[in-house]
Amino acid sequence: MRLRRHLRPLRTVLTTVTAGLAAATCLTAAGPANANPLTGNACSPAVSIDRFSDALDKTTYDGTFVGNLSALAVDRNGDLAALSDRSSLFTLDRRTLSPTSVVPLADETGAALDSEGLVVDRDGTRLVSSETEPSVRRYSRDGRILDRLPVPDALKVTPAGRATANQTFEGLTLLPGGRTLLAAMEYAIAGDSTGTVRFQTWERHGKRFALGAQYAYRTDTGLGVPEVAATPDGRLLVLERGFTAGVGNTVRLYLADPRHATDTSGVENLTGQGDGVRLVRKTLLADIAACPTLGATAKQPQPNPLLDNIEGMVITGHAHGALRVLLVSDDNQNAVQTTRFYFLRVRTA
Repeated sequence: MRLRRHLRPLRTVLTTVTAGLAAATCLTAAGPANANPLTGNACSPAVSIDRFSDALDKTTYDGTFVGNLSALAVDRNGDLAALSDRSSLFTLDRRTLSPTSVVPLADETGAALDSEGLVVDRDGTRLVSSETEPSVRRYSRDGRILDRLPVPDALKVTPAGRATANQTFEGLTLLPGGRTLLAAMEYAIAGDSTGTVRFQTWERHGKRFALGAQYAYRTDTGLGVPEVAATPDGRLLVLERGFTAGVGNTVRLYLADPRHATDTSGVENLTGQGDGVRLVRKTLLADIAACPTLGATAKQPQPNPLLDNIEGMVITGHAHGALRVLLVSDDNQNAVQTTRFYFLRVRTA
């Protein structure tokens, strides 16, 4: 994995979107707009929540349901791209989160995708992962397929590979410098220990991506990985999530460092039994259940009414020594779930 520090373009975009999101005072939200990550609205010593917004819950735009949101990305002009797992890609105004456009996505046969991960590449094209095959495709802004990235056989869904349908590529992020793309499997493949998921990378060669190194990451018991986001120094923010009927969601935010992990692309089975594999190191930043409720309500049992099925995450900027991080929940177009945006400040130092 190449972790070069060509960060000026990234910082320019993050500065633009930070200014826009900080001005989004008209959102349906709760909580002060300028909480200090160490003192105000603290979820932990490293994470605080400024506010939340349910403004898009159960709404439509141009005849398309605005929900089922599984991924977020910052566009080149500072607006947000929001991906629905029902094959819709929205553009959201960075100040209000209001949709301004929607583009339908499909595979090569015209069939719908179970789209889960999203990256806006440096040329404006969209990299989108689907967890059915799994796949990563490049799309133009208007939804045309430009390319499809190779996927290791082991990560393909059975019988072609060892993965389980709907448990494959969930998280997708581009590392600093724009040369390395990383996708996170949601759960373990057959033959690997339960809770040991693989992070697959691709390296850019011209306009195409070739398979790169692979790393092993161990989740907490019963949790999967719905999203990852690269930090400016080449580490990762990793969401871990689970759901228990009658109890609700568990959502934890970790800081992970793949830079000294073993390349597991040649390791057939990850069992933790003498395989000599160095896992991706992780540090808990916050359990979102520990955040203040900010007056939120839940439509089903939750450990904290602020919680829902959080799936999407993007770093939108930085301020006062902390990253600004935006999360979104996938409501599954379900009456007892909510499309909710969470505005966090995260300290990684």
